[in-house]
Amino acid sequence: MNESEQHLGMDHMNMDHDMKGMDHSQMDHMDMNSQDMEHHDMSNMDMSHMDMDMGDGHMMHMGNLKRKFWVSLILTIPVILMSPMMGVTLPFQLVFPGSDWIVAVLGTILFFYGGMPFFSGAKAELQMKRPAMMTLIAMGIGVAYVYSIYAVIANNLFHVTPMVNNFFWELSTLIVIMLLGHWIEMNTVMSAGSAVEALGKLLPQEAHVLDENGKTTDVQLSDLQVGQLVAVRAGEQIPADAKIISGESDVNESLVTGESKAVKKAVGDAVIGGSVNGTGTFTAKVTGTGETGYLAQVMKLISDAKHSKSKSENLADKVAGWLFYAALFVGILAFIVWVTVANLAVALPVAVAVFVIACPHALGLAVPLVVSRSTAIAAQNGLLIRNRNAMEQVNQIKYALMDKTGTLTMGEFKVNHLVSLSDNLSDNDVLALMAGLENGSSHPLATGILTAAKTQNVTFTGASDTHQETGMGQFGTIAGTTYGVVAVNYLEQHQLAYDHDQFTEFAAEGNSISYLVAGEQVLGLVAQGDQIKPAAKQLIASLKHQGITPVMLTGDNQETANKVASNIGIDDVQARLLPEDKERLVKEYQQKGKVLFIGDGVNDAPSLTRADIGIAIGSGTDVAIESADIILVSSDPADVIQFLDLARATRRKMTENLWWGAGYNLIAIPLAAGVLAPVGFMLDPMVGAVIMSLSTIIVAINAMTLRIKTVKDVAQD
Repeated sequence: MNESEQHLGMDHMNMDHDMKGMDHSQMDHMDMNSQDMEHHDMSNMDMSHMDMDMGDGHMMHMGNLKRKFWVSLILTIPVILMSPMMGVTLPFQLVFPGSDWIVAVLGTILFFYGGMPFFSGAKAELQMKRPAMMTLIAMGIGVAYVYSIYAVIANNLFHVTPMVNNFFWELSTLIVIMLLGHWIEMNTVMSAGSAVEALGKLLPQEAHVLDENGKTTDVQLSDLQVGQLVAVRAGEQIPADAKIISGESDVNESLVTGESKAVKKAVGDAVIGGSVNGTGTFTAKVTGTGETGYLAQVMKLISDAKHSKSKSENLADKVAGWLFYAALFVGILAFIVWVTVANLAVALPVAVAVFVIACPHALGLAVPLVVSRSTAIAAQNGLLIRNRNAMEQVNQIKYALMDKTGTLTMGEFKVNHLVSLSDNLSDNDVLALMAGLENGSSHPLATGILTAAKTQNVTFTGASDTHQETGMGQFGTIAGTTYGVVAVNYLEQHQLAYDHDQFTEFAAEGNSISYLVAGEQVLGLVAQGDQIKPAAKQLIASLKHQGITPVMLTGDNQETANKVASNIGIDDVQARLLPEDKERLVKEYQQKGKVLFIGDGVNDAPSLTRADIGIAIGSGTDVAIESADIILVSSDPADVIQFLDLARATRRKMTENLWWGAGYNLIAIPLAAGVLAPVGFMLDPMVGAVIMSLSTIIVAINAMTLRIKTVKDVAQD
């Protein structure tokens, strides 16, 4: 739903005006599938496969990732059965003449097939001079593979027994575990839809273009140009922003504006690309297409902010980067020292052991397991998490910007005052005229007027030639006279006289006020009140307790906004906003700290994606929901509190897992290098393997201790 003021003077706008002042928006992780480009062309908008970020820059398709995991797992089973673990042959393992060569062949296939994504990711990381998880994994499996091939050849062809037979066991398990971790992460990411794809699907494949002789030719949407005439037939999607020059119809704009019922369109009215035509047919002149069209601009906003949201590295990648440098330094240093004090035969296995022990088995699962668990808990409690990065930024949030109508209030208006300002019209006459203008609209203010007319048994005639004027309101013709339902902004802009004291009195009660005008005459007014959601006050109190400053953003008048804000405890109120003002304010507040934004309308999409964390009310429009990081399924403000608490618990579990995943390396790496050799202690490879396995198990168990009570008990606390 949109704000009440947007309905009267701002929501009834053409789409060109809606886009003023908007620049960047975002979508994390996913873009429109390239196959859909052929069907939903947006004039070469930049889209790509729905892929997964494997490291910094390397992308891997979901299907490839799943296939690589299963193939690698199958190949790993015989490797585990026939190769030593950290140089130690276990009782259950199968060792027979030629088993080393079988393991070497399987290990080679695993190395090149299952390990290739990590080498590609490492290459991208090194090109950007930011070695992280992929580089650490690539170093570990690379060193393990080269040494293991050397060990097999030396042992079987030259009958030279190396200190450690081979590391194929470590190589295969590391590849499988890393692929599993990325698959878990990918499933979490891919569970959400794409805002860009949702918008792109609103447009048809082709447009029916009319030439000078009235002949119709079907052209691809990418070839459509501003100024061309297009024929729109019954039931078709409108191909581009346009202005009707002949014909009329009822147009369903719900997927674009959130207005669920059809809007009557006639000659001179603007139509939005992506809207669905009703039973009529019309000819329209294209006013915007490609990058100038409304949907294309919103798509650009959502895509562009992808680069302006969180640019911080994943914490696991940071830890992996530190481990990479630590293992590289310690391994080389240990090799040099042992070559000096002993010989190459001793130094090489020690250096290799350091590099292999540094491989992040548990680290690769530390974050994905917690994210997967957290996402499942959230979904069970009405929170749909579309962007995991949002949860990692909760502790830095300083401001919570939010809508009024539909977010903090119910969006169900009730007429509290109905006043005729004309001697020729009764109160019911004013209500009848307003109802006639608003007939067919499902906007909260329109619904309030229509409900009042029905309750009071007021009969009315639907207006003809209804249309919206930018920044003005809703207009139409009844009995040959043109009327308008407008906000106070319209009266001030056109210098129409009205009773300021009366307006202030009604607005101070928390009412949204609509005026009935005809030409330069103000004929009457209706003041409607909205109900505050029961959990709104609890939300504001909780935000303040957590050190987050709540800010109300509304298109409604200042007096009404102040009344609602006062009732729920908000001190910072921004009222009488145009749709583009919200996104501008998000950017302004971001100069002072990280911002959380809560909204539900299509005009909120850029703000939702611009904010560091965007939360959409589940009853909002599709585009708004698809643009958010978090979706509140029940539309209950209290769920914001649950999300914040769950996010903090998730962050805490991630940190704990990262310590468990990397902590053993802090001890194992120097011990493997022989730092305690002077006192007679060298880390036994078997002990290193046990610690590595225990670390992985602890990480998994710790992730599962993230309980549902973290969310459910919030309301009881």
